[in-house]
Amino acid sequence: MSQLRPKPLVITEIDLCAWLSQAAPGDALEYHRGFLVLDTDPRISGFANGQRLELIQLANRALWAAEKQLVHLVQRRLGESRFSYLAIARQRPETPALSSLLFAEIA
Repeated sequence: MSQLRPKPLVITEIDLCAWLSQAAPGDALEYHRGFLVLDTDPRISGFANGQRLELIQLANRALWAAEKQLVHLVQRRLGESRFSYLAIARQRPETPALSSLLFAEIA
């Protein structure tokens, strides 16, 4: 019996940042489809190591955006052990521009 391999990532961390800079409140972006905790685990993930590391960066950036109150993060159950992970743009808080937030993180 062959193991189902996950699809290659379609959305990258950079794609998420680009979407964040343009998203209107209520816009939604599916940033992953699968089971995030399993797909990022090096012992059981079906992703190649480079894809798995990119998925971790993407998930961390999505969490960062939620912490900065830029998005709501939600999951939609698609089936057993399969979810759609969504970022839903929020009304922008009275904070610096996204580029300023990203630059501050690097500094």
